[in-house]
Amino acid sequence: MADATRKIAPVIEEDEAPVAQPAPAPKRRARSRRRWLILPVLLLAVGAGWYGWSSYGKQSATDTVVTENPLRGDIENSVTASGLLSPIKDVDVGAQVSGQLKSLKVEIGDSVQQGELIAEIDSASIETQIEIAEAELANLQAQMIDKSAQVVLSSANLTRQRALVAGNSAAQSALDEAVAALATAEANVDGLKAQIRKQQATLKDARISLGYTKIYAPMTGTIVNTSAKEGQTLNANQTAPTIVTIGDLSTMTVEAEVSEADVGKLKIGMNAYFTLLGQPGKRYPGTLRQIKPTPSTENNVVLYYALFDVPNPEGTLMMNMTAQVFFVRSAAENVLTIPVAAVRSRADENSGEVTVVTASGARETRKVETGIRNRVRVEITKGLGETDAVVVGTGSADKAAASSNRSNSRRGMPPMF
Repeated sequence: MADATRKIAPVIEEDEAPVAQPAPAPKRRARSRRRWLILPVLLLAVGAGWYGWSSYGKQSATDTVVTENPLRGDIENSVTASGLLSPIKDVDVGAQVSGQLKSLKVEIGDSVQQGELIAEIDSASIETQIEIAEAELANLQAQMIDKSAQVVLSSANLTRQRALVAGNSAAQSALDEAVAALATAEANVDGLKAQIRKQQATLKDARISLGYTKIYAPMTGTIVNTSAKEGQTLNANQTAPTIVTIGDLSTMTVEAEVSEADVGKLKIGMNAYFTLLGQPGKRYPGTLRQIKPTPSTENNVVLYYALFDVPNPEGTLMMNMTAQVFFVRSAAENVLTIPVAAVRSRADENSGEVTVVTASGARETRKVETGIRNRVRVEITKGLGETDAVVVGTGSADKAAASSNRSNSRRGMPPMF
């Protein structure tokens, strides 16, 4: 039994040893899980790298320079401003006498000639004043007849008294009284003459006032405003009431607001023109005739008024239209121009450098001579031809193509300032 027991024991130990071996299995499972976690990270990194290469690498590969051929056209350097249109001359027609506005014979927009009747004021009160003045004058003239007779009588009495005194038939006192009586009569006549002149002046003033009841156009023009209506009572004793405003619209004046930074660039007699919002392609030329010395200040900005006139024979220009004004400092026609951004200026304002793409695709730097320059384009007087591809910037191929299309579309179009 002991031997059997000893023989069985090793067998049992051999059977138990394989059973204890599965203990390390959890470690293998942990390593397996770590492998499955690392795999998505690697895949994500590979995908991000591929996306970055496909997007940014492709974009950088397609980056190119934007070029433009010089354009032949017109260019100008000008001072820009905004302004309003107004008649070259206008006048407010008012009433010089008080009364009721009996009739108004014009309306806004009517054309009138100088001397044409445009309004009437009720004249009944003034006609009454004239009658009173005429009656008073007639009374004074009647008194003048009486006073003149007194002078004649006093003069005859004086002559008679002198003869009597000379013949010792009358006392000297009688002669003195005759002299005084004549002087008094003559003084009365002189005083009455002064009253008559005064009354005549009063009558004349009343007749002038009667003339003011009919209001005539002081100039040829167009009625641009009416300030009174028929039946309205006008009081000219306090202020002269305005009835209508007449403007000469045959010539319009542009009042442009120029900043103090630009007003020093303007000179009397320089060429100017303006465009309207409704007619952006049409220019109305003129010549600068005045710069008002007194400025206006708006929001701490100092503005000066520059004026020039333009004819308006067709009447298409109207009051208070907004004008975009250009005061031309220099201009040239049919010249080569390129964008300002393409030129690298040098110490000399009339020279610079540009980059040109040759036919082989290489880039080279050229010296050019420049002329008129504005904020957008610059004139090239020497150094470039119409077929040269001038570098104006960098960007993608799509942007370069769009820029080329815009350049081609500008050929034959009016220049932009």
